[in-house]
Amino acid sequence: MVFKRHVEVGRIVLINYGPEKGSLATIIDIVDQNKCLIDGPSELTGVSRQVISYSRIVLTDLTVKIQANARQKTLLKAWSEADTLAKWEASSWAKKLSGKKTRANLSDFARF
Repeated sequence: MVFKRHVEVGRIVLINYGPEKGSLATIIDIVDQNKCLIDGPSELTGVSRQVISYSRIVLTDLTVKIQANARQKTLLKAWSEADTLAKWEASSWAKKLSGKKTRANLSDFARF
């Protein structure tokens, strides 16, 4: 079995810790062996450009074609062309996360 999810420019990641937990972002540049530069784009995901540790993100199977240090406008165009949000919503991972969120918000009466 070959590992298919590599840290690379254009890889879509899911943030798993912090105030933006559960949001999608794109790796824009690799800073060092422990950190990378990510960006949302903020119009679609609400994630601004920031340096984040690899321990706070999870790599997904999705990628977009961008150059290193791509601008916000270029990233937004790449997300639109690749239809990234629709692909994410159609994935079983996203459906599982939305189901967990729905169950967590149920009241005692709705649960039974």
